[in-house]
Amino acid sequence: MTDAPPPPPADAPTAPMSEHRFPCPACGADMRFDPARGDMLCDHCGATEAMAGPGPWDGGLKELDFDAAVRNLLPLQEMETTRVSACPSCGAQVELGDTTHAAECPFCATPVVTDTGEHRHIKPRGLVPFALDEGQARAAMTQWLGSLWFAPNGLKDYARKGRRMEGIYVPYWTFDADTASDYSGQRGTIYYETRTVVRDGKTETRRVQKIRWRSVRGRVTRWFDDVLVLASTSLPKSHTDALPPWDLSQLQPYAPEFLAGFRAEGYSVDLRPGFDEARQIMDRQIERDVRFDIGGDRQRISRVDTDVKDVTFKHILLPVWVAAYRFRGQSYRFVVNGQTGRVQGERPWSVWKITLAVIVGLLVAGIVGFVLAQQG
Repeated sequence: MTDAPPPPPADAPTAPMSEHRFPCPACGADMRFDPARGDMLCDHCGATEAMAGPGPWDGGLKELDFDAAVRNLLPLQEMETTRVSACPSCGAQVELGDTTHAAECPFCATPVVTDTGEHRHIKPRGLVPFALDEGQARAAMTQWLGSLWFAPNGLKDYARKGRRMEGIYVPYWTFDADTASDYSGQRGTIYYETRTVVRDGKTETRRVQKIRWRSVRGRVTRWFDDVLVLASTSLPKSHTDALPPWDLSQLQPYAPEFLAGFRAEGYSVDLRPGFDEARQIMDRQIERDVRFDIGGDRQRISRVDTDVKDVTFKHILLPVWVAAYRFRGQSYRFVVNGQTGRVQGERPWSVWKITLAVIVGLLVAGIVGFVLAQQG
C-alpha cells in the first residue's frame, strides 16, 4: 500500500440520481418508505407493509478492498451500469428515465435537459434511513429561517408555501486504514527566569518565560474506522460540512425499499480523490497524536513518515432533505440533515431591513447623545 494512489482513469465512473417504486399490494399505487413507521406506506389507501429488507444481518457492513477497486478488480456484483444526465449548473447526476426529456434539478432548481450515457459505478453498500419526514424537515427549515436576522420576509413566506422538499440520499465514502507513523521533533518545557530592570528610576523584578527544547523521536499508531468523505459536488461544501454529526451506528445494508418515495444521488467524487481527502483527515489526527506523544508544554514537529496499509472502503448513502427556491431572480438552497434535523443554507439578506436597522441605530445614538449633552 502506498501513500499516494495512482491517478484515476480518464473515464472514471459517476452514478445517477435514481428513483425506486414499489406497487401497493392492495390498490397498485406507489408505496413509499415511511420514516415514522420504518415500514412501507401507501398514501393512496393507507395500506402498510413490512420492509422486506436484504435478509439476515450480523450488525456489520462488509468493507471492500481499496487497491482492488482502484485497479478495477472489484467483483462484478459490486458494480452496476446506469444511464444518466448531469445538471449543467451544479453537476448533480440525475436519472430522468427513457421517456423524460426535461426536469428540474432538485439541488439548484435549474432545468435539466437529458443527455444520457452509460456509466459504470460502485453499488452503495449501506445507508442511514430517513428519520424525519418532509413536514418535520420543512418545520426545521422554517424555524431556521425565522431565526435569521435581516432575512427577507418574502423568502420566508415563499419557502413556507413553496414547492415540496426533496428527500435525497447523498453519496459518501467511508475509509478504514491501519497507520503507523515515525516522527522526529522537539519537546518544549517552560521555565522562568527572574530579571531585574530599572524603569523610571525604580528597580523592578519580573519573571520571564523561557522554553527549554529537547530533541525527541517516536512512533504512533492508529486504526482509522469509517473516515467519512462526501462523494458529491452538487451542493456547496459549506452546506454539507455543517450537516454532521451523523450517527453511523444506524447504518443499514442497502435495500431499494428504503429509497421508495426518495431519490439517491450518484457519486461525482471518485474513489481516489475521496481517499486523498480522507488522508488529509487522517493526517490531522495523526499530528494530534504526535503532539500528545511528544508531551511537554510545547511541541515542534519536524518530520512525520506514515505507513498506511489494509485500506478498505464502503460506498454509503446518507439522508438529506433539499429545498431549492428561485426568489426575485436569486437561487436559494437549503439542506436539512434527514437524521437529526440540522439545517444549513445560503444566507439571504434584506437590504430594506438592514437600511432600516442602520437608520434606527443612528436615531437611537442621536437621542442618547442629545440626552447626555443636556445632562452635562
